[in-house]
Amino acid sequence: MQDEIAGADPPSGLKADAIGFTDALVIGLNSTSPAYSLAAVMGPLVALVGVYAPGVLVASFVPMLLIASAFYHLNRADQDCGTTFSWVTRAMGPWAGWLGGWAVAMTGVLVIGSLADVAVTFGLLTVGLDGLAGNDVVRQALAVLLILVMTAVCVIGTEASARVQNVLILAQVACLLAFAVVALQRVYAGTAATGSLLPAVGWLDPFGAGGAALTGGLLLGVFTYWGWESAVNLTEEVKDPSSAPGRAGVWSTVVLLVTYVSVAFAVVAYAGPAFLSDNAGEEEYVFSLLAESVLGGWDWVLLLAVSTSAVASTQTTIIPASRTVLSMARRGALPAHLARIHPRHRTPHTSTWWVAGVAIAWYLVVNRISANALFDSLTALSLLIAFYYALTGVACAVYYRHHLTRSVRGFLFIGAGPVVGALLLTWLLAEAVVDMADPGNSYSGVSWFGLGPPLVIGLGIVVTGVAVMLVRRRTSAAYWSERPGVAGPEHAPGTGSSRRRPGR
Repeated sequence: MQDEIAGADPPSGLKADAIGFTDALVIGLNSTSPAYSLAAVMGPLVALVGVYAPGVLVASFVPMLLIASAFYHLNRADQDCGTTFSWVTRAMGPWAGWLGGWAVAMTGVLVIGSLADVAVTFGLLTVGLDGLAGNDVVRQALAVLLILVMTAVCVIGTEASARVQNVLILAQVACLLAFAVVALQRVYAGTAATGSLLPAVGWLDPFGAGGAALTGGLLLGVFTYWGWESAVNLTEEVKDPSSAPGRAGVWSTVVLLVTYVSVAFAVVAYAGPAFLSDNAGEEEYVFSLLAESVLGGWDWVLLLAVSTSAVASTQTTIIPASRTVLSMARRGALPAHLARIHPRHRTPHTSTWWVAGVAIAWYLVVNRISANALFDSLTALSLLIAFYYALTGVACAVYYRHHLTRSVRGFLFIGAGPVVGALLLTWLLAEAVVDMADPGNSYSGVSWFGLGPPLVIGLGIVVTGVAVMLVRRRTSAAYWSERPGVAGPEHAPGTGSSRRRPGR
């Protein structure tokens, strides 16, 4: 299949060894948009679990770490930028692989516009242009412009993307740490706002708020960690591709755990659960409410953190979607023209611009319905995220099934761990479907076909994906002739991979 595409439109391949482990780690971190994610979930999370928010964030880390282990080991066997698409196809066949790839690509489409919107809004608030931040036309126009600029950076080259990301992560982490340190200092000095509490180790107990609250909290927690796998989508462009991208993914989740728990302690201690619960409906704007109270005249520091976080994630979220589309097109699962590589920059420029274009169209159309409809589309993200993460965890165990009983390490980290992570995410997926079926649980609060808008959006994406898949099955049968396999001796735990990178 590779040769057929090469004959039609010769790709030069993605640029190998363009970035190192640290760059991949930074891109993985920025893809989760730490400051924005924390700002978006802290109010709703505390409304559910109270002071136990740090503990729920720890509990949410567990399935992420287990799935990160699956990404690490599958990447050792197959350094393909399509990650979930390529791995699931290899382990479980083309039908499951195609659906996994579709889910990854569509997550980018759903979230890129919202991230750009938040970046623009908080950027305007940072410089005191509150009036423009509330102007829908200006805000949406600037958001589209930001998406185009970030897409251009992605096309220009992975090195340029990495340099931008390095600057943004430094600004973001510095702002978050400054906020956390000042907030905690004021709590212990007794100068915090009314309702503040002294931090306690007991806050790390995720079961403190009860089972039902824990379920809802875990759904929010999983969203905060989502995106770290962008580091692995760059596997064809990273030095030491069989190891570095997977390690960057795993370490991204660990760094995020420390950051999230630290800031959660600071926010809950300073503001208190009552304030956060009362302002849960403000979503990411809860940080803007706290900024002036904590930092005084330096409140722009926290606003800048959220803005840079969203800017960074706007760019990095394009990466997994565009690389997945490239991989699918390269195998014949999508039209071949989407596999084109820029002859100079050696990036997937066609798939990158397509992802950006569809994301812009989605953002503008959904905003025409209502701002709440945009939030509902973000809620639908949890369905796609849980689906393709769980699918990847199962694929790891299936692909390595002949090696799982040869060592305790292999059984735990390649078999049992990823499967447990997949089961946890499947459970959360089922809980999310039940919750989203009730229109009253949506932002819009209206019924679409008797169901909540987020569930309708999620089901619509699935149905559209199946329809596109069936059309591709009839027009290009080569990909669907692939048969699943198992890991050979060269891919056994503890060995390197003999597979060369695609496109080289």
